[in-house]
Amino acid sequence: MIAFWALAVVMLGSAIWCVTAKKPVYSVVALLLHFAMLAFMYVTLNAEFLGVIQIVVYSGAILILFLFVIALLSSGVGPFAVGPDRLPSIAIPAGVVVLASLGFLTYALVRVVPPPQTIGSAQFGQAGDANVFGSVADFGAALFTQYLLPFEVTALILMVAVIGVILLAGDQTPYVASRKRAAEARREMREAILRGGDQ
Repeated sequence: MIAFWALAVVMLGSAIWCVTAKKPVYSVVALLLHFAMLAFMYVTLNAEFLGVIQIVVYSGAILILFLFVIALLSSGVGPFAVGPDRLPSIAIPAGVVVLASLGFLTYALVRVVPPPQTIGSAQFGQAGDANVFGSVADFGAALFTQYLLPFEVTALILMVAVIGVILLAGDQTPYVASRKRAAEARREMREAILRGGDQ
């Protein structure tokens, strides 16, 4: 129980640091600390496979992608223009959505039956044993049977996010009829970017 509270405090602190950090690289470091503590939390729950996947996938792949995006996002360009502050206009709708979500979550938690001490056919026991909670076989069986719909919805959301990133960061070169004009347009855009970086 002491390990749980210690990990919970570090996770909460790293999450707050991630959100409030003024530099994006510091946010990534805080997120790395948060992911590491979450992996330790999985280990304390005898789910070593999930802990290793947390480190390999999220800390090893996703955060490196974040670092590349941060490093290349403003490469060679000037600072971004700050637009109008839209936060006050969305505060009330966001509050209504959050309260409605909490209401639905509370309703669902009140109506749900407490889970038994077994998940599917898995029993609690030593990690690595067959048919034990946290084992690879039990994790795969739960993912593709009981939690198949949330898994597919998550995959759909990630695919939509990837398509949105491609559309937002796609080639901004205006369409021109000839190759010569296209080369001139690209050269003009490069010069404009370099001029913006010199300011």
